[in-house]
Amino acid sequence: MKRVLIVEDEVKIARLVRDYLRQAGFDVLEATDGPSALVMARSEKPDMIVLDLGLPGMDGLDVTRQLRMTSSVPIIMLTARTEESDRIVGLELGADDYVDKPFSPKELIARIRAVLRRADATLGGGETVRVGDLAIDIPKRRVTVAGSEVDLTSTEFDLLLTLARQPGRIYTRAQLLDAVHGVSFDSYERSVDAHIKNIRRKIEPDPKQPSLVLTVYGVGYKFSDE
Repeated sequence: MKRVLIVEDEVKIARLVRDYLRQAGFDVLEATDGPSALVMARSEKPDMIVLDLGLPGMDGLDVTRQLRMTSSVPIIMLTARTEESDRIVGLELGADDYVDKPFSPKELIARIRAVLRRADATLGGGETVRVGDLAIDIPKRRVTVAGSEVDLTSTEFDLLLTLARQPGRIYTRAQLLDAVHGVSFDSYERSVDAHIKNIRRKIEPDPKQPSLVLTVYGVGYKFSDE
């Protein structure tokens, strides 16, 4: 049984999410502020964290920042903030997805399952994609650059793999979302930019002048075929 940590200080929302998760067959942990969320995440090792951005003690962005120093646990953010920049910052810090409040509990469950499937996925038998110093070990979901392991989130890994499998193919943001989520939502397409920025920071020799993951202006992204 997968264990999900809910970090939410609004009692009604926490209860709603908890009840839906339990009905869907998940084991549920709960925290109501940032510091306790960090303690519980590190001690209980949940398979997924559903994290509100507006928390007392330490907000969700700071919690994500602290967690990503030592953990790649999948994180879905819940946010009532209307500014797109808050969501983008969360994704750049390493969150895998976000859901705006008010939200459909059924959509949240679907997104949790999708992120967990990607985190658990084991594809192919010993298949590795290699491009120069970059190696993507698909069954182990492991990425190395010049022999050094790179810590990617589940979403970052799937985006990189999608691009690297077909060098030179141009993907729109919607196509990339469809490839990693199984469905494209218009409001989430800009989140791809944040994930691509993270990927470049981790694998490119010079993230400001990328040589692997390239922008096709006005269209989307492609992996270098040179």
